[in-house]
Amino acid sequence: MLQIDTWKRVLIWLVCIGGLVLALPNAFYTRVEQSNDARAAIELRGETPELTATAAQWPDFMPSSLVNLGLDLRGGAHLLAEVKVSDVYAARMDAMWPEIRNSLRDARDTVGTIRKQPSKPDEIRVKISQPEGMSRALELVRGLARPIQTLTGAGSNDIEVRGEGDEVIVTLSEAERLATDDRTVRQALEIVRRRIDEVGTREPTIQRQGADRILIQVPGIGSASELKEIIGTTAQLTFNPVISRGTDANARVGVGEKLAPSLDQEGVFYTIEAAPVVTGEELVDAQPAFDQNGRPAVNFRFNTSGARKFGDYTRDNVGAPFAITLDGEVISAPVIQSHIPGGSGIITGNFTVEESTNLAVLLRAGALPAGLEFLEERTIGPELGQDSIDAGKVATVVAFVAVLGFMWASYGLFGIFANIALIVNVGLLFGLLSVIGATLTLPGIAGIVLTVGMAVDANVLIFERIREELKTAKGPARAIELGYEKALSAILDANITTFITAVILFAMGSGPVRGFAITLGLGILTSVFTAIFVTRLLVVTWFERRRPKTIEV
Repeated sequence: MLQIDTWKRVLIWLVCIGGLVLALPNAFYTRVEQSNDARAAIELRGETPELTATAAQWPDFMPSSLVNLGLDLRGGAHLLAEVKVSDVYAARMDAMWPEIRNSLRDARDTVGTIRKQPSKPDEIRVKISQPEGMSRALELVRGLARPIQTLTGAGSNDIEVRGEGDEVIVTLSEAERLATDDRTVRQALEIVRRRIDEVGTREPTIQRQGADRILIQVPGIGSASELKEIIGTTAQLTFNPVISRGTDANARVGVGEKLAPSLDQEGVFYTIEAAPVVTGEELVDAQPAFDQNGRPAVNFRFNTSGARKFGDYTRDNVGAPFAITLDGEVISAPVIQSHIPGGSGIITGNFTVEESTNLAVLLRAGALPAGLEFLEERTIGPELGQDSIDAGKVATVVAFVAVLGFMWASYGLFGIFANIALIVNVGLLFGLLSVIGATLTLPGIAGIVLTVGMAVDANVLIFERIREELKTAKGPARAIELGYEKALSAILDANITTFITAVILFAMGSGPVRGFAITLGLGILTSVFTAIFVTRLLVVTWFERRRPKTIEV
């Protein structure tokens, strides 16, 4: 006999009602989105009459989670950037030179005087005056090598040291280059994500592609050039000792030195030491501020290590100029007036308020470890996104109407039950997408259309099985019961294999493929639930009230 326990009936209806309530905000998308943005602004800046009125557009007690619209639906910017990993090698060599110099100086009686020689960016050449001390020099420099802390580089050191005549040559090992490349791209990925999050954009897609590329898609942003301004600045902050100042752009510099132009004084150039005392990587905070004259500036603060190095240098070099450089340009070169032990300071220059705020954002998010070369950039306007939404709506409605009509024509009253379950199914799908904060893309809409077509498959199997059971002269109640029981295994087999495919697409794919996999996978779950439980509950409820002697499916 057909029978469903009361608690099961209550639970099924609660799940359906809960899913439809969670999906409801998407029917009032613009109003709910504006309300959510206003509430977020109130938390940051406090209440204003305009924000309060906008926030009141949607009741507090109602769910407010929305299905986020992807780049192809909302419009926005798309960038494909290549990380210039080779830039890091030169910076790594510059940072290693002070260690090598100090190590060889301690053995001056054996190796003689030392002098850094011109070399490629990814190597260091050091000439010693006593070639007979080469073995000792190689031993000292090799002692600076560190083991590589990665699985692929296990057992290898980060540098390779060899001697040629009277020169010690230091290069990065191949294992260290691979580890450095991977580390650089990962760091660039994280910093790009932080910079975009600082701006407050909604649901960006930031993914690694291949060995050294990053895919960046930000819905709702004005243009690709605007996005490049946010993430394209390297913002490498360094603090370097000043050797001299002049106006010659072609002034000769010694080994271990470099020429840096002044950012706010045209025609002025500083000769500074290439190896910085402190870098922006040791910053823990940067905030826009004003100097003692009321001009925009940026306050900064170092971590413990940076504060110690900064404090030691200012203690030992009172009265000497100290260059603060940003991406190779000197933005300020103050004279050290006294010991600065706290590890904090202020960057001044000819900034506007907006420029000081942007600089603080870049410094706080961190410096990109290497430059980015933008290989591909596209701007998708909101009109194109709206066209995609409209096309998706048409496709969904056409598929929906066709399926509803087919089921009603083929199965009569039972087809109407399947149609009701199909409507509930779509509501549950949007409710789940809202709860998990999924991003809906054009392929995602294709997944929903496919779900609509697949959703009735299980009901078709059940109804056809009921037809077969009715032909064996069993009563209608027994035919319905056997129809659901015998069709269950086929339903589960078909949907489990499709769900596995969706999981593989999600795990292996990226961007639009994942959007399709999410809607397909969730659609399978809601389809199975509505087919096995919702339609059965509808059929059982109808049968208990009508008690028909015969039924037509």
